[in-house]
This record gives sequence, C-alpha cells and structure tokens, in this order.
Amino acid sequence: MGAAVRVTRTDHSAGELRAVAGKCRDAPQARRLLALASILEGSARAEAARLAGMDRQTLRDWVHRYNEGGIDALVSRVAPGRAPSLTAEQMAELRQLVLDGPDPAVHQVIRWRCVDLREEVARRFSVSVDVGTIGKWLNAMGLTRLQPRPFHPKKDEAAQAAFKKTSPAA
Repeated sequence: MGAAVRVTRTDHSAGELRAVAGKCRDAPQARRLLALASILEGSARAEAARLAGMDRQTLRDWVHRYNEGGIDALVSRVAPGRAPSLTAEQMAELRQLVLDGPDPAVHQVIRWRCVDLREEVARRFSVSVDVGTIGKWLNAMGLTRLQPRPFHPKKDEAAQAAFKKTSPAA
C-alpha cells in the first residue's frame, strides 16, 4: 500500500469540489476534482484513483498540482504546437503579394495558384511548404483559392463594347 496522499490546500471542502466538478465543462478536470473530493472524504488513494479511472501515481501528481495551484491547476494543458513557418511580417507580405497579383514578366504566371504561391514563398522566404498549407494560409488571411478569371493585359475596352453592339447575338 502506498503512502497516504495529503491534500494540504484547504480552500474547498469535498462537497465544494463536487459542486465545482458538476458545473465544470472540462470532463478530465471534473474527474480530477471528484478524485480529490474522494481523498478529502477519507478514501484511500488506490480507491479514489480507481473510481476516477486513473493510476495511483497519476492521482498523486494531480494532488500535488492541486496543492500548488488550486482548482485552476487541474485543467489539462494544451501543447503550443509547431512554430509558424512564416513570421507575421512575412504573412503580411504574402497577403499583399496575393492581393497585388502576379507580374507576368517577373513571375511567369497571369494569376496566382497555390502551386505558384508555394514556389514564390520558397523563393522569397526560403520556406518549403505543401500546397495545402498555402490554401490554409489563404483561408486564414480571409482570401480564397478561387481567383477571378484573368484578363489580357492588352485588352481594349472600347473594342469590346463596339463588338457587343454589332454582334449578331445582341
């Protein structure tokens, strides 16, 4: 049998912990609160851990966290995730690049596709990403993968209007 776990924090009674667990929207935190309430009521560590669906050692670790930080320390921590590939300044530059559109003489394309943007990101920022990542970035920036149909840089609006007036379909 393991040594007794002591809850040294006396902020809440077992009933109060159960009440907080009943109102808690985070299921793992509620389970931990109920296990602590069992310990405060005098249950053995093994029994309290079994009722909460965890190992004795895990319960011991949660008791220590509760003693140090209270109820808020029982919330599951979320991993920060991978660091972004581009900085905020680079993302702003990419957004402006997409909004300005490509220069056919420089970029060799008449409209941006995700494949083209991926190559441009690799060239400008030395970052290699997947085409799907480019699409996610565009979505996060409030842009869409769909671009308007490109137009010829030498198009003549007056000639188009004259053609519409004289065409047999009109």
